[in-house]
Amino acid sequence: MKTVFARRALTPNGWEDNVLVEIDASGRIASVVPGSAIEPNALAVDILLPAQANLHSHTFQRAMAGLSEARSPAGRDSFWTWREIMYRFLDILEPEDIEAIAAFAFVEMLESGYSSVAEFHYVHHQPGGQPYSNPGELSERIAAAADATGVGLTLLPVAYMRGGVDGRPLAGGQLRFGNDFDQFVNLAETAEKAARSVSADVGFGVAPHSIRAVSEADLQALEQQFRAVPFHIHIAEQIPEIEEVQAAYGQRPMSWLLDHLPVDERWCLIHSTHMTGEETLRVAQTGAVAGLCPITEANLGDGIFDGVNYFGAGGRFGTGSDSNIRISPSEELRQLEYSQRLRDVSRVTLSVEGKSCGRTLYDTALAGGAQALGRDAGGLAPGKWADMIALDAENPALLGLCGDRLLDGWIFAGDRHAVSDVWSAGRHVVHEGSHRDRDAIFKAYRTRLAAILAKL
Repeated sequence: MKTVFARRALTPNGWEDNVLVEIDASGRIASVVPGSAIEPNALAVDILLPAQANLHSHTFQRAMAGLSEARSPAGRDSFWTWREIMYRFLDILEPEDIEAIAAFAFVEMLESGYSSVAEFHYVHHQPGGQPYSNPGELSERIAAAADATGVGLTLLPVAYMRGGVDGRPLAGGQLRFGNDFDQFVNLAETAEKAARSVSADVGFGVAPHSIRAVSEADLQALEQQFRAVPFHIHIAEQIPEIEEVQAAYGQRPMSWLLDHLPVDERWCLIHSTHMTGEETLRVAQTGAVAGLCPITEANLGDGIFDGVNYFGAGGRFGTGSDSNIRISPSEELRQLEYSQRLRDVSRVTLSVEGKSCGRTLYDTALAGGAQALGRDAGGLAPGKWADMIALDAENPALLGLCGDRLLDGWIFAGDRHAVSDVWSAGRHVVHEGSHRDRDAIFKAYRTRLAAILAKL
């Protein structure tokens, strides 16, 4: 047994003092006992919380940070001009690059307070589209990075089958993504084997990239083939995307999806940025999770998700780091709330009676993230994976605060420096603010990044 003693902890019963948490050999929480005395072998922490899951990540894009912020000669920049930069960037990446970048991004996720991540993994082939001799080569690289860092992984190999709703073939950087249905099923089997070999808590799901990239027939076939696992899809992120789907299918993408697929609790609808009022209510009623990535969505100029009406209708959400330009669960929640305030000229928009705004955001994203990953976590309760973070009560953002105000302080005034310790399925991966293998992983990342940048 590993034992953690928390002076304050957020349990299913609310905030409790002097909480002793025991973690069994499998990495699950064995017991949670408030009002305890500290034990001699226990690690003492100030504030203990269940840890957030990062429900949407493309780790390779971490190495792009700072490379796409100059105005292009074409004029007004957008998601689509950024995408061309991204395609050119990924076309120079080797398997060793992808593994090193993923490992460093995972370290940053853990140090910021995420304990687990859903990796929306769509780079499968060599530049030009030729498969590797081992079709699961790059999936195995992601799994190896997760193994090296101890992050809880849900691996989501991505199905990407066409260049647009008109059926045009893949081109340029997209060639590294492409598979037909049978090729993808084979790839997914290889990816699942690689993921499951890492640890007992690793999850697996599939991700049709978008309605643009997968036909109706293939989307329905994928849903049938992979009924027992999480199912993630990009949807309604960009207005041109909505216009393209509407012109081809006669419906907006979200309405079309809800009318043609059995969207339910195992679905994660990434971004969902541009929904009508009716779509917002319909999605909330499905029990699916809206996968929100507010920092990336702001960076790419996607637009503002209608959190107020969606949350008011009982909608579930979680957050993800997406492009990984900035990795921080507290800042994702801050950006989400602030976007609502700016749009509505209001304050404290996402909250419920009896809980502060920070507590409401944290609790909702906690449940939504665990659901989206298919991960038995999201609370300090016996039987759950021991996905936990500790905050330092001496951090300036937290000084003198208690109860829900601790979460308000961290989300609205703090950052990763408030995080002292992180456990993922009982693995104590961060202590005193640093990952256990940060130096070695950063050294490998720095070496690979230098070689990557030399090619640009």
